[in-house]
Amino acid sequence: MSKAQNTTIPTVKLLIGGEFVESRTTEWRDVVNPATQQVLARVPMATADELDAAVAAAKKAFASWKKTPIGARARIFLKYQQLIRENMKDVAAILTAEQGKTLPDAEGDVFRGLEVVEHAANVGTLQLGGLANNVATGVDTYTLLQPIGVCAGITPFNFPAMIPLWMFPMAIACGNTFVLKPSEQDPLSTMRLVELAVEAGIPPGVLNVVHGAVDVVNGICDHPDIKAVSFVGSTRVGTHVYNRASLSGKRAQCMMGAKNHVVVLPDAHKEQTLNALAGAGFGAAGQRCMASSVVVLVGAAAQWLPELVERARALKVNAGHEAGTDVGPVISRAAKARILELIEAGVQEGATLELDGREPQVPGYADGNFVAPTLFSGVKPGMRIYDEEIFGPVLCTMAVDSLDDAIALINANPNGNGTGVFTQSGAAARKFQEEIDVGQVGINVPIPVPVPLFSFTGSRASKLGDLGPYGQQVILFYTQTKTVTARWFDDGVAAPVNTTISLK
Repeated sequence: MSKAQNTTIPTVKLLIGGEFVESRTTEWRDVVNPATQQVLARVPMATADELDAAVAAAKKAFASWKKTPIGARARIFLKYQQLIRENMKDVAAILTAEQGKTLPDAEGDVFRGLEVVEHAANVGTLQLGGLANNVATGVDTYTLLQPIGVCAGITPFNFPAMIPLWMFPMAIACGNTFVLKPSEQDPLSTMRLVELAVEAGIPPGVLNVVHGAVDVVNGICDHPDIKAVSFVGSTRVGTHVYNRASLSGKRAQCMMGAKNHVVVLPDAHKEQTLNALAGAGFGAAGQRCMASSVVVLVGAAAQWLPELVERARALKVNAGHEAGTDVGPVISRAAKARILELIEAGVQEGATLELDGREPQVPGYADGNFVAPTLFSGVKPGMRIYDEEIFGPVLCTMAVDSLDDAIALINANPNGNGTGVFTQSGAAARKFQEEIDVGQVGINVPIPVPVPLFSFTGSRASKLGDLGPYGQQVILFYTQTKTVTARWFDDGVAAPVNTTISLK
């Protein structure tokens, strides 16, 4: 693209110290509509100086923001949730254009983030310390949950509304300031939400945004004034971020890759189960870290496979903004190429391709990054389609003899983001819940992402760091517990010299 053409395409701004500013970088990338290849905007790869300026603005703002009363912080988020509700369709339309998911799913993306904003408005209850009276004679001990300083968030392309809203509202509500790096592939809906946050009254410097790729990520990990980093994305990048940020003395939480299994017992409600599997496996074109990507059919449930294939075949593939669309395009041509490579690998390694979704014809969108629902049976550990996260509309199915076999299979997989079981047996559900070694469990729920009253609790290879995003755990992540032991003496009373460790 020539420079003359570039001047007609809008540029994505940085947010530094309360001002939306044009980057001075010489490196830009296109934000592309994955259904049409239309260039929607140009996003800058921010310079090191711009990252430093964002962090400096956050550090300066922290001095006053940390002293802002809890009620004043909460009221900003009450206003923010109102603005998000009023602008939800606008944000969803932007999201669909740049990310590809259907409009109803885009609204769901915004709504699940909105729930966290509502939770942030309850920070007065969430950030309570504790007190014990008279732990020794005249001595009280109490804890304070105090903000830690400048925090940073690095977010993925697949949820450009929800995941940024997992991060900065909770951090800021706790009294911290924040530097956000959205995905460079689809930053426009994130920036619309950032504009609304500024409109809601978040003060200058409390929220800052830089754009970029590996250099900016490394800059965030290394910067001495950033105290904590939250990341959601691939295992490769998340492991790098965790290690590099930890070596720099930062707190880090990294939510990473997955291979989520759903177990189907023969007593499950057949219609509900098949519909849930099709929706959770192929919704958002499979680009969810909590997608149900492996279905484990137990015993006679293996006979349901043809009906699952038919449900997958019936899903409508089209641009996300078109009415009635079930499956939109994947994010990029590179993503599509990788998915197609993995489908071919599945065929070559001996899995049975029950439904081939390669190269679907989508009238009016010949240039779109479309892959239609694809379904394999006979999948086994060791096959690439089982061992790797496909992140596309590809569902792997396996058949086992018993619930014990299913549990053993899942527990042998290194990932632990989410899992589920479909059954009408309370005893079977409880056995699964107790014996499965996965952080998030659904019982007749295919995508068990908890509401913000609870924390996101992926485990094992799907997560690095002890504390999950949002919920009560993230309050601990974004605060430092300070323990105070206090004694007040009456006037005229002098305690004798005490050379022991005990309080007397």
